[in-house]
Amino acid sequence: MTSEQLRAFLQVARDGRVSTAAKALGLSQSGLSRQLQSLEAELSTRLLVRTPTGAVLTDPGARFLPHARRALDALAAGVTELERLSGTPSGPVALGTLTTVGAYLLPELIPAFSRLHPEVRPRLSEDRAAVLEEGVARGTLDLAILTLPVRRVDLVTQKLWEESLLLAVPKGHRLTRLGRPVALAEVVEETWVLIPGMAGARALEAACEARGVTPRVALETDNSEAVLRMVERGLGVSLVPELAASSHTTHHVELIPVAKGAPKRQVALVHRGEGYLTAAARALKAFIVEHAKRPSTRGKAK
Repeated sequence: MTSEQLRAFLQVARDGRVSTAAKALGLSQSGLSRQLQSLEAELSTRLLVRTPTGAVLTDPGARFLPHARRALDALAAGVTELERLSGTPSGPVALGTLTTVGAYLLPELIPAFSRLHPEVRPRLSEDRAAVLEEGVARGTLDLAILTLPVRRVDLVTQKLWEESLLLAVPKGHRLTRLGRPVALAEVVEETWVLIPGMAGARALEAACEARGVTPRVALETDNSEAVLRMVERGLGVSLVPELAASSHTTHHVELIPVAKGAPKRQVALVHRGEGYLTAAARALKAFIVEHAKRPSTRGKAK
């Protein structure tokens, strides 16, 4: 019995579909099926049954499930302890981030971290908070920097900073002539450039719902830099976090504070627990916690 076989079994049991589990593990469906067949042959019992709607645990499979989980947890704890004794962080670390963090914070942090730990190889991926959260829960990500709240109670969460959202408008826009913060209720009928599912989009949707209007969206994108570039070109306005606003250098976008309960976002670091982290992941986690500060006060990483 191998750890690969146990991981294959646990992933299928969690996802309920061989195709989904294979993608999460980076295997072909046939490769994953062979792992399951080998495990069942060794145990001389059927653990899973494929149905038209997915893979279902048999009674023996359901009884075996908690033991398989404990076995992998114990193995992970043993590996972590050996790495702790070695004292030298090395190897890959899968870090998931929000697009704004990937664009405006990590180019500052990762080079500084790599100078301290040249043997560690961070692997970065960007997505929405909900997707990053599930990646951590499934074990495809070691760490994730995302927005609160986190839905899963089995994850460890450490708040990094809280920041306001600012209204980004093209230079010369009528709102800049007001000379004061604006309430979201005043701007719900503007044309918008948004990242779906992000804090700015959620705040706008809530404001529009309260006013009984439908947001007029000119463009949806998953690229935070593209949002500001599109605003710069006059396509629409947007709500952007302080992190992006303080890092973006242009004379063609103006930033206006939002009044009356300005929307904010809380940014946090999430992982499954110390027992699941390698020495490399622990080193990166500690560095992020130390250096990822509130955007308005964050200093350069040394």
